Parts: sequence; C-alpha cells; structure tokens
Amino acid sequence: MSSSPRLVAIIGGTGAQGVPVVRDLLRSGEYAVRVLTRDTESARFKELQSFGAVEGVVGSFASEEALRSTFRGAWGAFVNIDGFNSGEKTEIFWTLRAWELAIEEGVQFYVHGNLDYGYKKGGFRPEFRSGHYDAKGRLGEFILSQNREAAVRARMRSAVFTTGPYMEMALGRGTPFPPSVEDGVATWRAPLGPEGAIPFVALDDVGVYVKWLFDHADGEADGLDLEVAIDHISFEAVARAFTKVTGKPARWVDDDVDEHMDYVWGRGADTPAGYNADPSDAATMTLRRNFTGFFNLWRHSGGNKGVIRRDYALLDRIHPGRIRSVEEWLRRENEKGLAAGLGDLWERIQPEKLGFVLKISEDGRKGKI
Repeated sequence: MSSSPRLVAIIGGTGAQGVPVVRDLLRSGEYAVRVLTRDTESARFKELQSFGAVEGVVGSFASEEALRSTFRGAWGAFVNIDGFNSGEKTEIFWTLRAWELAIEEGVQFYVHGNLDYGYKKGGFRPEFRSGHYDAKGRLGEFILSQNREAAVRARMRSAVFTTGPYMEMALGRGTPFPPSVEDGVATWRAPLGPEGAIPFVALDDVGVYVKWLFDHADGEADGLDLEVAIDHISFEAVARAFTKVTGKPARWVDDDVDEHMDYVWGRGADTPAGYNADPSDAATMTLRRNFTGFFNLWRHSGGNKGVIRRDYALLDRIHPGRIRSVEEWLRRENEKGLAAGLGDLWERIQPEKLGFVLKISEDGRKGKI
C-alpha cells in the first residue's frame, strides 16, 4: 500500500451501495475518493462529505467527458451504474464504455459493481430473464474475460463485486417487498414459494468487501468475482426473526407473482423497468417482466443449492466479522435505529415512518440519465 492515499474514482457513490463504499474507504485513511454526481448540493452527496473530503465531478455516467474527468488521475475505480435509470440496453453500453475509458485514463485497478447473470446461471431459460440482473452479469463476465489478456492486464486489472437484494429493502418503502402492518401484524408479501430464499446483502458489509478488493489488487482480488451475501434467507425466516427481536407478531404471505406486481407497482407494473428507457423499444423490459424473472431466481435458489449460490466459507475468511443471519442483522438494525432517534424496528415499519432505502424510490423514479 502506498504511503499516501490512493485515489479511487466512484460512479454510483450516492446510491445505497455507494454510500458505505465511500464511508469505509475514507475512514480507513488509505484511500481518497472522487465521486461522479449530478448535484454536489444534494443531501446524499453531503452525506458522503460527512465521512471526509470527497471530490465531486458534476455530470452523468452517460457522458464520455464526465467519465474521463472522473477517472483521470485515479489509481482505482468502483463503478456501479443505475440500470433502473437507463434501462438494460443503455446500461450495457455505458458500463462497457466506462471500463474502456478507465483504461484510457490510466486507472490501474477497476471494480465492476455486479449482479448475477441469472439468465445464464439458470440455463438460459426464459423464466429467469431479469434485465437489471443480466445487464450487469453479462458485463461482469466480459470484464473478467478481458482481464485474462496480457495486453489488457499490462494497463489495468479488474475485479467484479457481485451483490444482490439489500436486507435493508425489507424495511424500506418503494422496494419489491416493502413491509406493512396489517391488523397489528408485521407483514411481508413475496412470491418465493415453499423452497425459495434470497441471498440478501447487508449494506454495512459492502464497504468492507470493496475495500478488501482494493487492498488485494495485486493479489487475490485480481480477476476475482467476489459474490457476497449474509445468507440465503426466506421471508419465513425474516418474520420469525422479527418476532424474536421485537416481540411483535409477524408473517410472510406467499402471494402470486402477477398479483405481487400489481400490489407493489399498481398501474406502473407494465411501464419500463428503466424509467428513461424507450417503451416502444423491443429491448425494453417492463417492471412486471423484469421482476417476474427476479422472483423466479429466488424461488429456485433456496438452501444455497439452486440457481444463485454463494461461497460462505470464502466470505468468512475475507470478512470474519460479517453479518451471518437475518436475526443478527435485525438486532443491529434495531440498535442503529434507536441510536439515530428513528425508533425501534416496530416503529420504523409503521406506514408514516417507513423510509427509503433505494435512491431510485427516493427520487420517485424520475430524473435524467
């Protein structure tokens, strides 16, 4: 590690995943951070500045000029493009272009913010097609394949950081499985079937993993696809742990997939998943199609034996202090909420107190690319 902080350029820094990445890189004292943002006066960018000095570059990920300015002079890069803004097709182009421009501008180690290529992992079966997963997953495989070529490695090396649904989404407004309180019972609706489970990710662990990738750029992280999760967690387990932590009744409703789309998105279920995507473009997926594939992945991933799997022994070695169960996560989250004056978990899932986790929901699925 260099004696002076290495500069890491970040795209997606104000998103749910980007915030803990910026926080943990800065707090280590080993890295400086530059973030591409549309607005340096936004509340989310100011939150980043509360962790330390953050250099802001004003612009969009869909701009070569802004990408060059973000990457120029940086040692490392962490890039997590918002596909729900752009749509699958546009995300693929700009993810590829960002990687190429990072090479041009002299970045030495690149981390691609990734999701599982579920369509491929599911045997290219149509029921597993989820645009926001496959867009990232395709490019993750491309980047790792390029990383094996000597001409590419001579200029920049790469790693892939594969996450999944955030555990925090189970306590948030505007997510695919928001909590509700019905007749005094905490309720989650999620069409997972009897064997389904989701490899949920704890946002508090994300920054630790990404810093580990940068710390080990010259060794184990080079060419690695680091696939992370707390555990494969069913919503039956979520409800059971919620009752154990809070003492309040909780339940999971295994609803029909199509009915679930209407429950979560209403009339918007048949609009583009990427809100800036062209609805007349045959490449554009609707929210209904996108999230039908999304839930089918989890319906066939229970017990870490199905379509989407994780190597938990590897994660234990890389991050010994990681969160390992939904109950542990809920207990920590309860303590954090009380310390922040947000109330306990039961108070926080009341409709008048339910907050946003995802930037896209907070922005009302609006905004420029």
